[in-house]
Amino acid sequence: MTNPWRKEFPVLQRRVHGVPLAYLDNAASTQKPQCVIDAVTRCLREDYSNIHRGVHYLSQQLSAQYDRVREQVAAFVNAARVEEIVFTKGTTEALNLLASSLGQLLLKPGDKIVVSAMEHHANIVPWQMACQRFGAELVVLPMNTGGELPDGIEAFLDGLDNVKIFSVAHVSNVLGTINNLARLLPAAKARGIVTIVDGAQAVAHLPVDVQALGCDFYVFSGHKIYAPTAIGVLYGRYQWLEAMPPYQGGGDMILSVSFEKTEYAPPPLKFEAGTPPIVEVIGLGAALDWVREAGLGNLAAHEEKLRLHAEAALRALPGMTIYGNAAHKAAVISFTLEGIHPHDAGTIMDSHGVAVRVGQHCAEPVMRFFGIPATIRASFAAYNDEQDVERLIASVKATQELFA
Repeated sequence: MTNPWRKEFPVLQRRVHGVPLAYLDNAASTQKPQCVIDAVTRCLREDYSNIHRGVHYLSQQLSAQYDRVREQVAAFVNAARVEEIVFTKGTTEALNLLASSLGQLLLKPGDKIVVSAMEHHANIVPWQMACQRFGAELVVLPMNTGGELPDGIEAFLDGLDNVKIFSVAHVSNVLGTINNLARLLPAAKARGIVTIVDGAQAVAHLPVDVQALGCDFYVFSGHKIYAPTAIGVLYGRYQWLEAMPPYQGGGDMILSVSFEKTEYAPPPLKFEAGTPPIVEVIGLGAALDWVREAGLGNLAAHEEKLRLHAEAALRALPGMTIYGNAAHKAAVISFTLEGIHPHDAGTIMDSHGVAVRVGQHCAEPVMRFFGIPATIRASFAAYNDEQDVERLIASVKATQELFA
């Protein structure tokens, strides 16, 4: 069956090492459809100006386009109001913003921050920095060997005093685990804990409704969902954003400045110091339009079919170990090959035109948990097809034959 979306991604028409490209590194970053490329090019070629400052035509027109994307994002995650959407450089900056600003608001010596054992470094390191700054303690919610978080989170939280923040991935970037937020978040909320969700690996594969989830904050990066890099989103409940101190100071986040004092703009501008990522925001809007038109449910069903096919074929190979066997998974497969270092495997697979990610995937504690130095990771997106899966399997077999 022909993939109806593949032709919209120009990069997939190119060849690498003399063969067509099979791009399976989508958990790291997705390729861009022509409509996003066109939107970015048009913005730079025809519409570009600085925004929110000028009275001239270009500034007014581009300001309106930029502001519409904020409305678009609010609708995409079902925020209660558009002012709950803060633009950042990406998930990492959003989490650093929260660790700094929310930490300043909430944390004192002896308080605790809970993260899970499957987190990306971006959802670990900022909280470690906050602990050092405010005298708090980082506590880790364990996972099992299947890559799932335990059922007994209530007992885990009840065994801790002064937990102020719980920050967890919606989907693991290594294991593909889709965490059961419907169980995790209410358990934390019932105990007065502020809840944060790292949605970097979820937004391109799952519907996100922040009101239904009940989270206080939700963060993601545009480049994981077919948009450019250097644009991300921090959703936050307005009352929290209103109470939090600014993360950075400068233009566009102020109402008034004197040498004696500064009055800050209300959210979201309070957290958006300096000239914003104008072109990247326009690209994000185009990407979200593309996802809406394609249908997120259609994309997810297609990716799940590819994942199941690939997992079944990989499991049939000798010397294969797949990490992450949760009952509910996104389109990510991490594996190792007996007797072959992942970096060697990745290099050989690349020579066959198959682009996978190898390494620790910015999740070193996960590697340590499984006692391995690295994994090979194949991850799927809308434009992948059955031929990509077949080429993945063929490249793995070729790698094994070379090392036999």
